[in-house]
Amino acid sequence: MNAPAPHPVVSRDRWIAERKALLAREKELTQQQDRIAAERRALPWVRLDDEAYVFDTPAGPRKLSELFQGRRQLLVQHFMLAPGWEQGCKSCSFMADHLDGMAPHLAQRDITLLAVSRAPLAEIEAFKRRMGWQFAWASSHGNDFNRDFHVSFTPADRVDGAVYYNFHMTPFPNEEAPGISIFCKDEAGQVFHTYSTFGRGVEVMMGTYNLIDLTPKGRDEGALSYTMEWVRHHDRYESAAPAPAACCGGAKA
Repeated sequence: MNAPAPHPVVSRDRWIAERKALLAREKELTQQQDRIAAERRALPWVRLDDEAYVFDTPAGPRKLSELFQGRRQLLVQHFMLAPGWEQGCKSCSFMADHLDGMAPHLAQRDITLLAVSRAPLAEIEAFKRRMGWQFAWASSHGNDFNRDFHVSFTPADRVDGAVYYNFHMTPFPNEEAPGISIFCKDEAGQVFHTYSTFGRGVEVMMGTYNLIDLTPKGRDEGALSYTMEWVRHHDRYESAAPAPAACCGGAKA
């Protein structure tokens, strides 16, 4: 891991002045995020055929409308775990590590949280036990949910090595891809697709990254072969933490 880059050392007054200048930029970003969130909520909806998808759950087969658990909104993590995989995608697992703490708070805002994967339910449950997760997780094994929402690809979906992902044709090497989709159910029980995000859009579930971004070293991924190369399943990190090298002028303990 790289050492932090050298930084100027200044007086507290100089630091406050520069911090306030950055704060103004941060407020601009927050206000822009608020405007985009309003535009997101204003998007039109697409009505779905509730008979099109039947999911396997620990409580038995369920249609999409039956996964809302009495709430009006459903947030789905498209979790990369295909039939026969030894384990789920490590980056999707990084995302999922944030879910158990979020779920009760989302429920208070009329949102049910759910992961969906193509793997059979028994394979999902085995990996879920290993990781110690409690959030709801359904299997789309045997239906076209993942393919229809462009997070699973068959050989027939590839055109010159590219697939339709993140709303355009793009080279993608895997049969599975990450994503988040939002659904809403009206008073008549009809289900609508309201939003999906892919690619770096899924970072909204990676609260760890938000904290890392506050630190002097930031994500420190520039020298890696791909950005999340450092991520492991949480039970596969080395047990010993890196030695506390002299950081910001401090001495080793």
